[in-house]
Amino acid sequence: MALSRRVLLGHLAATGAAGAAVTAAGPAHAARPPHGGGRPVRTGFDMLAADGYRLLDGRRIGIVTNPTGVTSGLDHIVDVLHADDRVRLTAVFGPEHGFRGTAQAGGSEGRYDDPATGLPVYDIYQKSGKELAEIFTTSGVDTIVFDIQDVGARFYTYIWTLYDCMVAAVLAGKRFLVLDRPNPVTGRSATGPVLDKAYASFLGREPIPQAHGMTVVELALLFNGEFVPKAAGRPVELETVRMSGWRRADFFDATSLPWVPPSPNMPTADTALVYAGTCLFEGTSLSEGRGTTRPFELLGADGIDRRWAEAAGELGLPGVHFREAYFAPTFSKFQGKTIGGVQLHVHDRELFDPVRTGIGLLVTAKRVWDGFAWRPDHGIDKLTGSSTVRKMIDKGAGTDEVVGAWREGLERFRAVRRRYLRYR
Repeated sequence: MALSRRVLLGHLAATGAAGAAVTAAGPAHAARPPHGGGRPVRTGFDMLAADGYRLLDGRRIGIVTNPTGVTSGLDHIVDVLHADDRVRLTAVFGPEHGFRGTAQAGGSEGRYDDPATGLPVYDIYQKSGKELAEIFTTSGVDTIVFDIQDVGARFYTYIWTLYDCMVAAVLAGKRFLVLDRPNPVTGRSATGPVLDKAYASFLGREPIPQAHGMTVVELALLFNGEFVPKAAGRPVELETVRMSGWRRADFFDATSLPWVPPSPNMPTADTALVYAGTCLFEGTSLSEGRGTTRPFELLGADGIDRRWAEAAGELGLPGVHFREAYFAPTFSKFQGKTIGGVQLHVHDRELFDPVRTGIGLLVTAKRVWDGFAWRPDHGIDKLTGSSTVRKMIDKGAGTDEVVGAWREGLERFRAVRRRYLRYR
């Protein structure tokens, strides 16, 4: 007799939990080998499950997640939790791109019932404060769980969904649990300009740098210690589950974990490596590579030729080469039109600095192409966290001068950041 999907998932979770002590894979997949050749890493969810979901005992759970919320064996954690009688999972909350990840940038999937589990899925993209608190109250949950793969950049919106949910949880009187996953570009250091609160938006609510060098658990601890009490009147009732096996110097492929694209234009961990710098081109008239197979690695515009790659190469930026490239985006800027530009080739990621590289590319693009322009809404200011970068480049400042302008603020943040780091 065929087993139902729910019974089968429950059986897998139960048998996997029994073997959790002898495998680095998630509790639902004791027999499965690691996906990569790197160090065995167990995510926060894997650790939670290996502990028998003790932190969820007796609670009505709502989970904020997306396609990256998977076990080491690639089953979605919502499916696994829903199938386990030890857990009362009653709601799912979808961020930008949606719970199942079908929406493009700036979109979501709306309110619906998940066909696989029957659970209500609430759209929380760009919802915050009392509006988000009311959604949590309506859902009937008493504990919010957050489990999403971040990519290490301030303007990647999932960390601000985390922040908004923490604030709303205070307002709604809910507990909050954060499950950790790796920072795919390492957690070695923070770099880039620190946000000026006058420029706060969903691309950055609070003053952290462009590349924060933290995991989501570390960010949650930072938010709760420095920012949530100011926004909500007190800290959220916060619990966290750390990973095992991850080290600060680990890139994603140094782990055994599978890569699941966190958003439609983040197809590989290589994309994440450059994103904290090249996403700045969203604030310009140039294409940031959306609509190609190499978003954020390909940059260009109509009328750009080999001079840009040559000028960028002359900067001597460490760890990266620039190739003259031509491409035709299938959507977004310059859709269907063949344009010229550069492709980034990171040859030494230990030396590569994505933010410095992004600034160097902005400086040289403005110098060699007379069609260069900032987006009329000055979106670049939201991305960099102030008007400083834009104004300095407009006045002819070079890469070193622009980078030097944020050094003092960055050092202050690094001193605060050290108090919240939890991994070697």
